[in-house]
Amino acid sequence: MREVKEETGLDVELTGLVGIYTNPHHVMKYDDGEVRQQFSICYTTKLIGGELAFDSESTEIAWVEPMEIAALPMHPSMRLRIDHYLERRDGPYLG
Repeated sequence: MREVKEETGLDVELTGLVGIYTNPHHVMKYDDGEVRQQFSICYTTKLIGGELAFDSESTEIAWVEPMEIAALPMHPSMRLRIDHYLERRDGPYLG
């Protein structure tokens, strides 16, 4: 909820879990010697308030209809998360 607020200006309430995503080939090594495999958690939410706004991590924000999503340029890993949401799966994706 905090990240959504920081990056979009919107207030949301968590309503579910789409999935937990990771890639064993995406390992980060930091200058201090820490090495880790990153993961992300994708939730469903309900909009409860706020004003649409940009921050330093956002380049563009827009509401689109589901049928318009296929035409949007995005990284395949982000498209996978959206596809999983739109499939209305019975349970969260783990992988």
